[in-house]
Amino acid sequence: MLEIKNLIAGYGEKEVLQNLNLLFEKKALYAILGPNGSGKSTLLRTIDRIIKPKGGSIYISGEDLKKISHRNLAKRIAYLPQKSNSTPFCTVFDTILLGRKPHITIEPSKKDLNIVENLIIEFGLEEFAFRKIGELSGGESQKVLIARAISQEPEVLLLDEPVNHLDPKNQLEILSLLKRVTVERSIITIIVLHDLNLAIQFADYFIFMKNGKIYREGDQNIIDESLIKDVYEINVKIINHEGRKFVVNAF
Repeated sequence: MLEIKNLIAGYGEKEVLQNLNLLFEKKALYAILGPNGSGKSTLLRTIDRIIKPKGGSIYISGEDLKKISHRNLAKRIAYLPQKSNSTPFCTVFDTILLGRKPHITIEPSKKDLNIVENLIIEFGLEEFAFRKIGELSGGESQKVLIARAISQEPEVLLLDEPVNHLDPKNQLEILSLLKRVTVERSIITIIVLHDLNLAIQFADYFIFMKNGKIYREGDQNIIDESLIKDVYEINVKIINHEGRKFVVNAF
């Protein structure tokens, strides 16, 4: 469980997040939604302790994040930002192995190597295992970076726009993979997304943010035309087709 209580955070004197209270459970995929500047990325960076809160607390399995060492935090929370820090000359195998760094003392153990090998198979990356990251397509390299994050064996997986700029096929493959990993590994997955229809298709729970606050949260039942208009200031139509909701522009 990940719990956020009365969280206030920002940059310098500016408070971006204002008194947030949230609860995240294992085996669930959470979509963080809202317009640009609403605090979505700031929330992820604060959970990963890149940003120090100005107030409030964050707890993981009942333990205050402030009391966890950076090394142990890296074992429990994995964060994939919008712009990754992958080295283009590093091989796929070595890139994923970097995710094991918090667990490695002197050199990689047999367990570390086995985890990397299994992830390469699970993610369908066998053909590229010893190719350099810079030689891969956008979708392939994104799968590698997600595999690197999962190799940390985290309790919480944070992803900031992980399918941005990818084609529809890769978007669906990556989100399907994340959905499966979330359940099979019993983790909490929190994803910032801009595409409402992708969020509706894959997320279990939705958190809409606006102006640094939680505007509304809940399951798919909270999503309606008035909510989208209030949050994004656009007119849409919600269409139900074969048991699924779709958001379309209303002109």
